[in-house]
Amino acid sequence: MSTETAGAADKLPLTGERTVPGIAEENYWFRRHEAAYLNLAHHCAGAVVLEAGCGEGYGADLLAGTARQVIGLDYDAYTAAHVAKAYPAVRTVRGNLAALPVRTGAVDVVANLQVIEHLWDQEGFLLECHRVLRPGGLLLVTTPNRITFSPGRDTPLNPFHTRELAGGELAGLLRDAGFTVEFLGGLAHGPRLRGLDAALGGSIIDAQLEVAVSGEPWSAQLLDAVTSVAPADFEITSADDVDVDASLDLVAVARA
Repeated sequence: MSTETAGAADKLPLTGERTVPGIAEENYWFRRHEAAYLNLAHHCAGAVVLEAGCGEGYGADLLAGTARQVIGLDYDAYTAAHVAKAYPAVRTVRGNLAALPVRTGAVDVVANLQVIEHLWDQEGFLLECHRVLRPGGLLLVTTPNRITFSPGRDTPLNPFHTRELAGGELAGLLRDAGFTVEFLGGLAHGPRLRGLDAALGGSIIDAQLEVAVSGEPWSAQLLDAVTSVAPADFEITSADDVDVDASLDLVAVARA
């Protein structure tokens, strides 16, 4: 079952805590997250993958297209039931990310996309990821870049986030948990999205936030722009090539 079909047939409610496919006004955020999954999926080829915090399940389903097995773990019972129903290629488990219900050394890859910023004990979670990975296994992480997501603030703008990270902070947490950071980079707008930014007065993100705060209806221009966004409109580049702290989302690949 494709992501679009499953999402349209049995949507989870949009709470602001997770991204849901099949909603026109949510398309920018969904495609931004999907771009990271597509970029990282090759690391999962033939592997046993644990997605720690699978949310709606579209990402776990995407990874299942190349992995040997994908285990989708989420704490919320309603969400886990949705994933099991909507995405039969994913083995769904309900559990707490603070104590992963997986044997030591049992998986080849842990995927944790747009989740670590929601956790109170990030250090303990990363130690759990290291425990469940086989020696040499990979941890895939994406998370909003604190410097651009909540600029100039000590606390996150998003009420569902407990602690956001800058690039150096994420790399430090990974190393402290025993990982070797093999890739640290950032996701940013590609040329077409930069064009939409300019057409919308500087930022497609700010334009969406202004509508959300004001409660005003979406303009046809903004809705057309948001619904047109595709994963290919985002770029993921290495910190060796760009200033990672200028990115929108951080992307890391770390080896146990």
